Amino acid sequence: MLSLLKVKNLALVDELEWHLDTGLVGVTGETGAGKSVIVGALKLVLGERADKGLIRTGESSCIVEAVFDLANVPLFNAVLTEGGLEPCEDGQLIIKRVIGQSSNKQFVNNSPATLSLLKSLGEHLVDLHGPHDHQGLLSTERQLAMLDAYAGVTDLCGKYRAKWRAWRDKSDALEDFQRVGMADARELDLLSHQLEEIDAAGINISDESELESTYQRASNSSHLSELLGRSLALLGGSDDSLNHQIGQLQKVSRDLEKLDPALRDTLEGVDKTALELQEMEYGLAQYLEELNTDPAELLRLEERINMLESLKRKYGPSLEDVLERRDEVAQRLDRVENHSEHLKCLQAEVDAARIETDELGIKLSDKRRRLAPKLAKDISLHLKELGFKQAAFDVRLMPHAKPSMTGLEDVEFEFGPNPGEPMKPLRQIASSGEISRVMLSVKSALAQQDATPLMVFDEIDANVGGEIARAVGFKMARLGEQHQVVSITHFPQVAAVAAHHFVVSKDVESGRTCSRLVRVSGEERINELVRMLGGGGKQARAMAESLLE
Repeated sequence: MLSLLKVKNLALVDELEWHLDTGLVGVTGETGAGKSVIVGALKLVLGERADKGLIRTGESSCIVEAVFDLANVPLFNAVLTEGGLEPCEDGQLIIKRVIGQSSNKQFVNNSPATLSLLKSLGEHLVDLHGPHDHQGLLSTERQLAMLDAYAGVTDLCGKYRAKWRAWRDKSDALEDFQRVGMADARELDLLSHQLEEIDAAGINISDESELESTYQRASNSSHLSELLGRSLALLGGSDDSLNHQIGQLQKVSRDLEKLDPALRDTLEGVDKTALELQEMEYGLAQYLEELNTDPAELLRLEERINMLESLKRKYGPSLEDVLERRDEVAQRLDRVENHSEHLKCLQAEVDAARIETDELGIKLSDKRRRLAPKLAKDISLHLKELGFKQAAFDVRLMPHAKPSMTGLEDVEFEFGPNPGEPMKPLRQIASSGEISRVMLSVKSALAQQDATPLMVFDEIDANVGGEIARAVGFKMARLGEQHQVVSITHFPQVAAVAAHHFVVSKDVESGRTCSRLVRVSGEERINELVRMLGGGGKQARAMAESLLE
């Protein structure tokens, strides 16, 4: 449920802090008092785009913040995790929008969030309906989802969709294979040549760096040999070489240590240096011995590198790409050479996937067919309570020629408000008063299956009155037993049955107009109902008291 809505500097509202309860919450007030600000604030919470025109005149920004106490915490945590945010703590979700003159920001549980995340959360948080806001009810996709929720086949729908996607993927693969078709002789020759050329190279990706370093050594072998000879001459082979001189230093250092042991620490590096120079001489001599100066080897390395570079230019730019191209060519050749066998295998996979899809689709269709008349009957009962005494309602299933993502059929809600006239799809109903009551009937029939915690009805009781308005109020109150329901209404018959009643008013303070929202009860509530009834006097007051009773 929505436990708190805070609004600051939005349109005529300078500051509002609204604490809500469960059940039906009625919101009333004179036309233009600012009731629409509540709906506007909720739409911002649900991710609707905003502009600086919403900011109260003279202010730099406006802020809307909503606190929801969640029942189905895992559902919302999954949405948050998918959006890259931390899960809820203590089952509470806080959404905040800040609308500025130059930029807008939004936060979920104090972390920056995107508008798309707010919309994803909003789909599970609030079901908002206005007098002309019935697109969801008129959509056949939404109607099918309503039937599935009523029939309790949500899990079966998920399993069916998985089978349907597998069938479509396999069908697409078969179509791609058929579209490629057989290859002509020229393509076969080209593919065979490419495969032979790449295979002949005997590519080993791990050898590429070693090949380059070997070639670098071989191409510089003459210069390397000259420098190695000079280095070895400096290290040993003569009386003035480094190794001979360090040997003399070792003898002197031993004599010095005998005369004064305190010099041992100072001279301890002499032996280490002598050992390192000897190892260096040995290592350089071994390198020189193994150095390959054969021109033929250099030529072989050049040819190998040139061949690999040629392959990379053709199929590269890297050896990994060359090998990937090799696999593609091999697969294409295999498909061409074994076309019939592959075609049979793919067709068999498609046929098997279609059978599995049809099996689940038939199960889904059976449940839909069994429950569609029951849903139509339940909706019809609610319609009768809302004044359509002789109206007809039907949930009609229309089979597909082949499986779709939603099953083996579409659904169409049909309504006939006038006896003797044919029923028509809901989308062809022009009267907003009729469609509002149909929507409320559908919501009432699906109250137990609908998991949306908050329902907001913004003047959907327009164009009705009298006992019908009273019936609309009772219907909303019954919905309030299973959901939190906010009804913004002009009808005292609706406001009187609300569990909680709030009044929006406009006040002028310090020369500025401000909208206020206050809870009313007792005498204040009776006075508001009297105002809504159209005047004062004992008769209006008695009527207000009667409505409350």
